Amino acid sequence: MTPEVLRQVQGIELRTRALVNSLFTGGYRSVFRGQGIEFAEVRAYQQGDEFRAIDWNVSARMGHPFVKTFHEERELTLLLVVDQSGSLHFGRPYTKAGLAVEVAAVLALAAARHDDRVGALLFADEVEFVVPLAKGRPHALRVIRDLVAFTPRGRGTNLAAALRYATKLLRHRAIVVVLSDFRAEGWEEPLGQLTRRHEVVAITVDDPRELELPEAGWVELDDAETGRRVLLDTGHAATRARVRVAAERLQQDRARRLVHAGVDRVALHTHIPYAVPLRRAFAERARRLKR
Repeated sequence: MTPEVLRQVQGIELRTRALVNSLFTGGYRSVFRGQGIEFAEVRAYQQGDEFRAIDWNVSARMGHPFVKTFHEERELTLLLVVDQSGSLHFGRPYTKAGLAVEVAAVLALAAARHDDRVGALLFADEVEFVVPLAKGRPHALRVIRDLVAFTPRGRGTNLAAALRYATKLLRHRAIVVVLSDFRAEGWEEPLGQLTRRHEVVAITVDDPRELELPEAGWVELDDAETGRRVLLDTGHAATRARVRVAAERLQQDRARRLVHAGVDRVALHTHIPYAVPLRRAFAERARRLKR
C-alpha cells in the first residue's frame, strides 16, 4: 500500500465518521434485517402458538402438531458488490466510481461498528477481486483500503457475472448491496436469483451530464468501455434533446427492471452530497420493514 492510498483511507474514515455514527444509530437492525431469525428446534404445539410455524412434515410423522422455534440472529453478513467498470470512471466532483467506493466505506464501517461480517466483490468485465467476509474495524479498513487501491484490468461491465459469483460465494443468507450504474445487459435474471436467497439493496450512481449535455459546440465523445468515439454537436438543441430522451429511457428501463427484481433502490448522484439521500433512503426502508 502506498502512503497516498493510506491517506485516502484515513480521509474517508474521518469524513464518514459522523454519518456512520448517525445513520444507523439505534436502527441498524431495522434497516438491515438480514435473516433476522435462525432455526432453533421443533417442539410440540402449545395453545397460542402461531399456526404458520407448524412443521407439517414432523407433525404428519408424529401424529400431532409440532412447531418450529427460532432465535434472533446475533450477527449479519454484508457483501458489497462494487462496480468499477469504465462507465463508472466519469463524473464530478466525484467520479461515479469514487462515489461508489465512499458509500461502500460507510456501510463497511457501519457493519464493523455493530460487529457484523463484511466483505467486498469488485468487478468490471469480470470479477477481479474479492475481500473475504470477516468482522472488526481493522478488517473494515482493509475493505476500504482495497477499494481505494483497486485498479480494474477490464473496462467493460459484466454485472450478471458479478451477481452470479455473489450467489455462489454466499452460503448463508446475507445482505448484498450492489453499487453500480447498471449500464449493462442480462443482469435481471441473476439479480432475481440473488434476491430469492438474500436481502438485496441496489444503489444506483449517476452523473447529471449523462442526462444533460453542456452546450459546448462540437465535442468528441469517447465510450469508456468500448473505446468507440462519436463527434457530436452539443450546440444543436435538437441533438441535446435526443440525448436527454435516450438517457431518460435508459434510467426508466433500469428502474422498471429493479422494481421487477424486487430489490430496494437508493439513487445517488455525483453532484449531490450523498449523506442526506442515503440517510433518507435508509430511514424510509427501516419504516417500511417495520410494517
